[in-house]
Amino acid sequence: MHFSSINSIYPTKININTKISLSLGRKEKEIMKKENIILYTCILLSAINIFIIIFQYYHQQQPLLENKINGTPPAVTADVRMPGEATFAGEAVPLHRIDVQEALRREIIVNSYLHSHTTQILQKVPCYFPIIEPILKANGIPDDFKYLAVIESRLEPLIVSPAGAVGIWQIMKATGKELGLEINNEVDERYHLAKATEAAAKYLRKAYERFGSWTLAAASYNGGQAFISRQMKQQQTQNYYDLLLGEETERYVYRILALKEIITHPQQYNFNIQYANPAEPADTIEVKTSVKDWTEFALQHGITYKTLKRFNPWLRRTELHNPKHKTYLIAIPKNKTAYK
Repeated sequence: MHFSSINSIYPTKININTKISLSLGRKEKEIMKKENIILYTCILLSAINIFIIIFQYYHQQQPLLENKINGTPPAVTADVRMPGEATFAGEAVPLHRIDVQEALRREIIVNSYLHSHTTQILQKVPCYFPIIEPILKANGIPDDFKYLAVIESRLEPLIVSPAGAVGIWQIMKATGKELGLEINNEVDERYHLAKATEAAAKYLRKAYERFGSWTLAAASYNGGQAFISRQMKQQQTQNYYDLLLGEETERYVYRILALKEIITHPQQYNFNIQYANPAEPADTIEVKTSVKDWTEFALQHGITYKTLKRFNPWLRRTELHNPKHKTYLIAIPKNKTAYK
């Protein structure tokens, strides 16, 4: 009985071991199956990533291939185009000098990569330059000074600086009055582009007569004539490019040169302007009396008060007293329907 009972135990042990081994085999297969699924998933994801990388690379290279086919130079991102020679108002810029090259390159880089600002400037040029150019010419001021207006205000007609300079030419109140502009609570001719250009031309003519150099005249528009004269005397030089000035005034002429270069050759600096603000032709109406309400005046002439202000930003109040019966020319758009 004892032996038979012992013998009867062994088959049970064998059966248990067999079941354990079979159970372990199934688990190993399940683990291997999961591992294979994970492996295949990783391979698939890797293949997709490789495809995406190749796809993106192809599309990045496509414009370069098209440029080569069309003969268009590729976009330059590491540096900018530097002109071989440059002039300002007929005066040569000494680009052979290292310091001058560095200063001009800096301003071209800054304004080339301030893409949104420079794009807006390029769009506004056709609207404002036709007004500025003939006034400069009539006053004997070189055409290059239109770029001074660009760096002063980015051709924003309503811009006001923290110091209180106003309009496209950024004229201070006291300076504007000295130059003959009317500036009061109801009228501020610093916002009147034609009259402000006349005033700026008057200032620049006086500066040129004082310094005998258009470059120094431009620098004085920023730093002031007294400051430029003082620095010339102290540093014993009459050459703008030899003067050590404050950063703002020292960069000033180079900014003008940079904007002149970019506006003259926009595509060389990767600007392709598809839309430009058009000139806005206007008729003028003489006003010699007081105006109780400019809104009523605007409506009587078939436009809104908003449109009236767009064409006459120099009107600063909703009424005009005009006790001296001065004659004002109010601009009214020729194409009124374009503003409705």
